Amino acid sequence: MFQRLLFMCLDVMSLFHRSGDVASRVGSASRGGAASDERGQTTAEYALVIIAAAAIAGLLLAWATKTHAITNLLDRVIELIIPG
Repeated sequence: MFQRLLFMCLDVMSLFHRSGDVASRVGSASRGGAASDERGQTTAEYALVIIAAAAIAGLLLAWATKTHAITNLLDRVIELIIPG
């Protein structure tokens, strides 16, 4: 399940990356090799980073929920603080 979600996120990111490459090649070819207009490129890159971060956070949360890692961690901390 985790691998499928990770591969899906990577596929989405590669689609955005490929579409940007095509657009920049088409833009520079239409201007006779001039530098392409890159307005909005930074915003798109930030969006991709946020999507990737959200995907990683989702994977981490799903793993922690499935393995009860958060519960075990909190139980261990409480045992260290309040010896029973």
